[in-house]
Amino acid sequence: VQLQAFGGGLVQPGGSLRLSCAASGSIFSINAMGWYRQAPGEQRELVATAPSGGRTNYADSVKGRFTISRDNAKNTVYLQMNSLKPEDTAVYYCNAQIMPIGTIRWNDYWGQGTEVTVSS
Repeated sequence: VQLQAFGGGLVQPGGSLRLSCAASGSIFSINAMGWYRQAPGEQRELVATAPSGGRTNYADSVKGRFTISRDNAKNTVYLQMNSLKPEDTAVYYCNAQIMPIGTIRWNDYWGQGTEVTVSS
């Protein structure tokens, strides 16, 4: 099982980016999916989560600007980021709780990280 993230890049303040993260491999079921970020010299922090059947959750710093969504048929989670600010600059990591085929255990998986830089 692996997660692969796409969509990072350089954007000006006020701009938008869309991140995507696809899970692949021997997947039986996926529970929650989400995005975290880590700025230089900082700890990794939650950005947004999307449970399989519940309400989405956002960090206060991104509420109203970021939207998380998922396509369960494609095992993919998205993060639409609007009105980006320089303080959004970070490496963004996707995360998913996945039950691989042949197991009865939820495991935590992380994507490789995609860099987002907001700068003029």
